[in-house]
Amino acid sequence: MQNRMEIKDTDTCGKEASVPGKKSGKGKLYLIPAPLGDNSPEEVIPGPVLDTLRHFTTFVVEETRTARRYLSKAGLKGHIQGLRFYELNEHTSESEIEAYLSLFDDGNDVALISEAGLPAVADPGALLVALAHRHGIGVVPAVGPSSLMLALMASGLNGQSFAFCGYLPAKPDERKNRLRAIEKLSASTSQTQIFIETPYRNDAMLADILSVCRPSTRICIAADLTLPDAFIRTKTVEDWKHGHIVIGKRPCVFLLLA
Repeated sequence: MQNRMEIKDTDTCGKEASVPGKKSGKGKLYLIPAPLGDNSPEEVIPGPVLDTLRHFTTFVVEETRTARRYLSKAGLKGHIQGLRFYELNEHTSESEIEAYLSLFDDGNDVALISEAGLPAVADPGALLVALAHRHGIGVVPAVGPSSLMLALMASGLNGQSFAFCGYLPAKPDERKNRLRAIEKLSASTSQTQIFIETPYRNDAMLADILSVCRPSTRICIAADLTLPDAFIRTKTVEDWKHGHIVIGKRPCVFLLLA
């Protein structure tokens, strides 16, 4: 007979996620995705997720102005003034993040929203999720668009083994060395390497890729995903060199398979 170990959570195990709101004890942290661009939320965010937004009064966001605009488009227009917004970005100190623990008092549920896509993925909101876990606060992820997974799906590259490298170094020499390293890793493991860049450095990134990577290495450029002008192309480095492309300041995901 096989031994079976069961893991139980006395608060949530075996129960469906509850509707957010105010309850006794500590509230929960809900991770609410945002559109990847300036399209309507209902085009990319499931209806049930948008429905939950009206139950929250407390939001932790990367930038308040962007979050207000998103919530207004999502159906909360006219109710924004009654909501509380707390920012969490690269300027937020550790002590400020720790203080956000009080937001969950008296059973108050909190919604975490990033600037675009899934919160806490290549996003400072991960610090709030870590805080919640340290203090036994339930974390509820909601369904929404992921630029990384959408790009991988559409790339034609290896979807069985892949790694997300985040942002590569900003300095050109360091960035080129990192590109060489991930290309070498990809060649030895047949693993797709996924990385992103600040939009104004997209074209510098592409230029570095074409200058240091092998001619046979395949590169996918996926920009403005889910938007009408989305651009997704996979070519070898050699083929990219023969064409002319300007990515510009568009949200972009790069994928590499050597």
